[in-house]
Amino acid sequence: MANPFHLGAISSLLMQNFLLKGRNVDFFFEYSYKILNFAKAKKEMMAATLDNVSPAILRWAIQRAGYNEEKAVEVFPKLGEWLSGEKQPTISQLQRFASKFFVPFGYLFLQQPPTEVIPFPMFRGEAGQNSHFDLNVYDTVMNVQSRQDWLEDYLSENEIGVCEIVDSIKLNTPISKAVSLLRETLRLEPCWAFGYQKIEEALNALTQELEDAGIFLAFNGVVGNNTHRALKVSECRGFALVNQTAPYIFVNSADSKSAQMFTIIHETAHIMLGISAGHAGEELFSHDTVESYCDKVAAEFLVPADVLQDVWTGDIKRASRKFKVSEIVVARRAHDLRLMSDTEYRAFWLEYSKRPISKKKDGGGGSFYLTSVKRVGKLFAIHVRNAVNNRQLSYTDAYRLTGLYGNTYQHFMNNNV
Repeated sequence: MANPFHLGAISSLLMQNFLLKGRNVDFFFEYSYKILNFAKAKKEMMAATLDNVSPAILRWAIQRAGYNEEKAVEVFPKLGEWLSGEKQPTISQLQRFASKFFVPFGYLFLQQPPTEVIPFPMFRGEAGQNSHFDLNVYDTVMNVQSRQDWLEDYLSENEIGVCEIVDSIKLNTPISKAVSLLRETLRLEPCWAFGYQKIEEALNALTQELEDAGIFLAFNGVVGNNTHRALKVSECRGFALVNQTAPYIFVNSADSKSAQMFTIIHETAHIMLGISAGHAGEELFSHDTVESYCDKVAAEFLVPADVLQDVWTGDIKRASRKFKVSEIVVARRAHDLRLMSDTEYRAFWLEYSKRPISKKKDGGGGSFYLTSVKRVGKLFAIHVRNAVNNRQLSYTDAYRLTGLYGNTYQHFMNNNV
């Protein structure tokens, strides 16, 4: 590919442009002299060596991205010379470094690393470990939070009401009452999932009802649209960002569909409590008071005690297909309701715990635009489209908020929203 800053190429293009417009050659040389000097200055600037980038900041950047020093030098060889002080980077080289390790370019000129924390607790899995930081999860949270910040202002300016389900219960609210309120809000009967043949159909129906209730949802298994930055289930299954006007739920779409069902209702319980949080890993129940409460709400909503008692035959797999949840959720409910003995449950748990974390089955890719509907969220996309059409949001900001640009954005909005 030709260098876009090659002076001969720029000169040729400028000459063609001016002659086509009927301008004389003298005017061309007067104008192009300024442009070419700028291009030359920019080229020289990009090649200039920097002496204000500290090795400590570089080490922080690679650690932040999940690399040790040896692995980082292997994937970016020039880094070794920078860390040893043997050489200094140029602007162009440092930009490539920033892109490779997903760090904002400006951060590399700081004297001290910035403080970066996820603005809510993460429970269970690797994410629940003290001082644990995963850049992919962090960037995903920041992305969702930026959407929420814009939504809060937009919805308030347009006098669109608050979501009534937010902060509607307390930790001392009986589980049965919390579930009853959620069923009423979502207009779903206890056996609602029985009417769907596939889990995905039930998941889509549940998503639609939650969006109708004013909760924004996004499903994604990577950071933005970057398929090289996968979100591990052990790092994040989902999270809830509480906001009175624009409550948000994020679900890791790399997880199995049955696990996503539990995640959605678990995070909805967080919204109802008014407490932001996230969870990861395979552990089904937590010792944390809030997490335990949300688990119980999700379990009763998805697998109602009285319904399970009526249909229980001892076949865990059959029940999981019926309720559209994972086998471990069914088994735990059956054990809690004394439909399974301690011995039976322990035997199942030992077998189940040896299984790898269940992930979404590979469907061969699928449509980028249909995937984008899940990643962006239909309700959010509708508000972005309306804001652009009403000139309350620029296309530049709409591109940034959706992660879709130019013709891709237009096609998405015209055909999928």
